[in-house]
Amino acid sequence: MLKKRMEEAINKQINAEIWSSYLYLSMSAYLEYSNLPGFANWMKVQAQEELTHAMKFFRYINERGGRVMLSAIDKVKTEWESPRQAFEDALGHEQKVTAMIENLMEIAIEEKDHASRSMLTWFIDEQVEEEANATVIIEQLKMIGDGRGPGLMMLDKEMATRVFVDSTQSKA
Repeated sequence: MLKKRMEEAINKQINAEIWSSYLYLSMSAYLEYSNLPGFANWMKVQAQEELTHAMKFFRYINERGGRVMLSAIDKVKTEWESPRQAFEDALGHEQKVTAMIENLMEIAIEEKDHASRSMLTWFIDEQVEEEANATVIIEQLKMIGDGRGPGLMMLDKEMATRVFVDSTQSKA
């Protein structure tokens, strides 16, 4: 049985993950409008990933006998000055999500909730990857600058190759 404090905290995390998806979808729309379909694709895949994270938490609450309580999703930003600024915002957002998940882990430790600790380890590992991915892209954008030159077009083409893989599903 999931303790009330953990249930409430995970419900907040579900909202944060859905908001994250909404944010990345907004970034995708901005990048698509900016004629950068590859970058837009990267963000669409990121939006899908965040929804699967929300659903992993959703399933977990249900599996532990808790109740999922969805709340309103706040408005997201819709404009950025450049692709680099969008990715810097994405990195900053992922760092906030990391802190939220670390807080969930602290609650699990305090509550002696070993099942939640086990589940949250997956998310902690995932956040390391999320932050690293955004950092690499930011560094690449710094190298090529914010102009509309061939470097940006080549990176856009590379971003178009990203495909969605639901990493939350266990492999049998």
